[in-house]
Amino acid sequence: MANAPMPEKSKLQTSDDVQATDDGHAKKAVQRKIIHCDCDCFYAAIEMRDNPELQGKPLAVGGASDRRGVVATCNYEARRFGVHSAMPTATALRHCPQLIVVPPRMEKYREVSRQAQAIFADYTNLIEPLSLDEAYLDVSHSTAFRGSATLIAEDIRRRVRQNLGITMSAGIAPNKFLAKVASDWNKPDGQFVIRPDEVDSFVRQLPVKKLFGVGKVTAARLNSLGINTCEDLRGWALEALQAQFGSFGMRLYELSRGVDQREVKIEWQRKSLSVETTYVQDLPDLAACLQEMPALYQDMLRRWQPMASRYRVSGKFVKLKFDNFVSTTAEQSDDRDDATLFAALLSQAFYRHNRPVRLIGVGLRLQPADQRAADQLVLALE
Repeated sequence: MANAPMPEKSKLQTSDDVQATDDGHAKKAVQRKIIHCDCDCFYAAIEMRDNPELQGKPLAVGGASDRRGVVATCNYEARRFGVHSAMPTATALRHCPQLIVVPPRMEKYREVSRQAQAIFADYTNLIEPLSLDEAYLDVSHSTAFRGSATLIAEDIRRRVRQNLGITMSAGIAPNKFLAKVASDWNKPDGQFVIRPDEVDSFVRQLPVKKLFGVGKVTAARLNSLGINTCEDLRGWALEALQAQFGSFGMRLYELSRGVDQREVKIEWQRKSLSVETTYVQDLPDLAACLQEMPALYQDMLRRWQPMASRYRVSGKFVKLKFDNFVSTTAEQSDDRDDATLFAALLSQAFYRHNRPVRLIGVGLRLQPADQRAADQLVLALE
């Protein structure tokens, strides 16, 4: 296929581009240096740290098998048996009968996460947490170790190991996409550097499934088109990719060339808040489901209160998972501020399949809000 035309310059700006100074003279742009820090099997690592008897044994953190629990994470000994996160605990035990399953201690994990964040802050204030166990750091202007991102990452990992008793892997690259790929390259307890002059050769051989935003479905679709690596992807014109994948075609075009202009965001905005419960025994009918709603609703409000000053509610939803594992979500934007709407959404979702229910979730869609609007919503909910 013919080579694709180059997008406008702003789309593919690199660190070698020049910028104008206030006096009109040109200067070279600062080379971006991004570190992606990712703790190794975070929950399980903390459990092994706090209980040395668990070390060297296959371990999973998650819910009990007799309560339809799932694996939140597991150590590398368990992974050798095919156990992985999001796997039902009962399935994990079939893969590895000797698997030790411990319940999560979320407050402890949050505490360790805060300690790791404090270490990051000694090197830069440009920190974007992705979850409790991973974050992006922009160290482009850091003066630590004379600005060496490689040495900064090594020192962060050393301090996490010595002070927190767990290990962390890191990726260093000119942008977020490549830094995240790199952090997985030498796991566990390692790091990998992709220098600016190595980007092109590194990305060419990268499988398309490694691209940001490419899940199993998109990867399978790309593979069906004969696109397995970024080298293959580069053979497609931009217009052809947009015809196949819509607006995501531009993203594929850029990523296959190692281009990612996303900034490290200091403030992370939530898009939703939800609570859900998986029941030990299936709820047989709508009446049984409605009996569970008040507790779920109150739990959701409790979690909403600390966020009320920063967000406004733009929608409400109910999620159901039936006994055949089929899920459905009923959603609506509505001004009602009590549990009535959630009961109506529950009924709507239930009658789509009209069969026993194993999970109920209730939630809010969120948007940033000013203080006055948030205060009004809190009063309405109270």
